[in-house]
Amino acid sequence: MNADRPDLYAAQHAHWQRTYDSHPGMYGYRPSAPAQYAASVFRSAGARDVLELGAGHGRDALHFAREGFTVQAADFSATGLEQLRRAADAEGLTERVTCTLHDVREPLPLPDSSVDAAFAHMLLCMALSTAQIHAVVDEVRRVLRPGGTFVYTVRHTGDAHYGTGLVHGDDIYEHGGFAVHFFPRRLVDSLAEGWRLDEIHAFEEGDLPRRLWRVTQRT
Repeated sequence: MNADRPDLYAAQHAHWQRTYDSHPGMYGYRPSAPAQYAASVFRSAGARDVLELGAGHGRDALHFAREGFTVQAADFSATGLEQLRRAADAEGLTERVTCTLHDVREPLPLPDSSVDAAFAHMLLCMALSTAQIHAVVDEVRRVLRPGGTFVYTVRHTGDAHYGTGLVHGDDIYEHGGFAVHFFPRRLVDSLAEGWRLDEIHAFEEGDLPRRLWRVTQRT
């Protein structure tokens, strides 16, 4: 199957909408470990504003806002973003968080060189083809200011789910309705071409556990 098919992406969009509807705040409001790391890296680099791709219901966007950053939170789920808006309002963080409904297959609605830092926790390993992933990273590079930092995480081919479940091609496998693009190391290296690659950190998360890489690279 071709991962560029619009029906696969549309099915994933509908699945995430249903999931957020059925399980509000499904990941809780404690930040992920990668977001805590990213906030420290961004602060050390002197960043003031952060773009988060795949913000969902906002546990990490809220963390960045609490840490004093201005956050542009983008996601394709209107349900998730509405949960984020309500949480930001409840915490008095509305002025620090802007929510944008966005399909990552499309160009980012931001000017060139307009943000200091970008973060994406497992967004790049969604149901996106390799070509689409490259296009997303190119867009991140476009909107980052010179010296800007991008921290992202992805499940990799050492994960227990890799090679199992419903096969969609291009290293994409589906489990429980969620399609994942598992990254080989060569894909990480190719996405870093033209960047300064600072770190590839292996870690585990969740009950399976999921096996991921946390990648830090700079323009």
